[in-house]
Amino acid sequence: MTPTTTSGSARRPAERAAAAPGTEPPAIPGRRRLPPTAARLLLASIIVSLLAASSAPTPLYAVYQGAWGFSAITTTVVFGVYAVAVLVALLILGRISDFVGRRPMLFVALAGQIAAMVVFAEAGGVGALMAGRVIQGVATGGALGAIGAGLLDIDRVKGAAANSFAPPLGTATGALVSGLIVRFLPAPTHTVYYVLVAVFALQALGVAAMRETGERKPGLLGAMVPEFALPRSARAAVAVAVPVLFAVWSLAGLYGSLGPAVVDRLVHTTSVVYGGLPLFVLAGAAALSVPTMRQLSSRTVMTVGVVTLIVGVAGTLAAVGNGAGGALPATGFFVGSAVAGFGFGAGFQGGIRLVVPLVEPHERAGVLSLLYVVSYLGMGVPAVAAGFLVVHGGGLLDTTREYGAAVVVLAAAALAGLLLGRSRVPAAVREG
Repeated sequence: MTPTTTSGSARRPAERAAAAPGTEPPAIPGRRRLPPTAARLLLASIIVSLLAASSAPTPLYAVYQGAWGFSAITTTVVFGVYAVAVLVALLILGRISDFVGRRPMLFVALAGQIAAMVVFAEAGGVGALMAGRVIQGVATGGALGAIGAGLLDIDRVKGAAANSFAPPLGTATGALVSGLIVRFLPAPTHTVYYVLVAVFALQALGVAAMRETGERKPGLLGAMVPEFALPRSARAAVAVAVPVLFAVWSLAGLYGSLGPAVVDRLVHTTSVVYGGLPLFVLAGAAALSVPTMRQLSSRTVMTVGVVTLIVGVAGTLAAVGNGAGGALPATGFFVGSAVAGFGFGAGFQGGIRLVVPLVEPHERAGVLSLLYVVSYLGMGVPAVAAGFLVVHGGGLLDTTREYGAAVVVLAAAALAGLLLGRSRVPAAVREG
């Protein structure tokens, strides 16, 4: 049941201000609810599922391309359409859960994901694939702010860690598991999507058992007007985090759109398992960076992340530059991807950890949505440009080298901002 606005002592405790970190709101008589730890794990699992679903089509692009005969531009446009849909949803829907509560937004988003998976499973052409990506992107964008804010409502410290760990874990899981399902189970363009339908349905049941951690309040229509208003307390931190987030997610865009084609050229295979492997390596290493660097300050984590990203991308550029084919370029590409992935994860978690502790509970969904807007801009726009260059520029490998070089330049600029901007931000922001 969604929260209602009443007065006096009759108002539910869970509908007041968010609970203090690590505490549990008083139980509602006669109703069993998930304890805080279980609720936190459920919310993190939804992020994992959302991002897994977003990367699930990646290994299938070669299958679709063979069946429907489209070019690399179409592949990156399909990828870019999803990013644009997420952006629009973040701008319009990103703050809604601060006004209606977290659970209603999650129910709608999970229903949208189920609809998108059915569209994918029954797709008969590029138009249906794009329609599914739009529905999926809107549902994902609507959910990200609500989930992230819900995690912080339950526990600020562990919630911030989950917000950093779950997205790359989901991306890695979706890319690899999708490839394995397509390779070893029947109906390759159907099974993976119906598995995800079952996952989202189970998670919706879990949301029904959660306590509401947000608070219903007036102003919903105003919250749907896109704006970039930031709490004063977070402005300096966001200025530091934004260049890093844009740089690291630009690399994710390369792997999500062109990764399967690059590994096909290097390894000379059309296996869908190999098609999902680059994104799995990148995102898996990103997920490992979260527990590895959890004790370091957020600025230190971001700095290490950007430096590692530069080193890793340079390694992949060297591998691709050695020419197509052979064990050595392929090995160098995957090793460089793992190093760059660690930097991607560190840069992303550092940005989240730097910003979210500085905002109030009712501001969390909006601020998190803004950070995701920056991230998806970095992921989507360069990827679509890369698809154009593959066809009308120097081809796949030359475009990959140019894209990688651009990521290095972006990361270097972000590193300069981190180092030069240290003296211009408050001490609390410097320490993270």
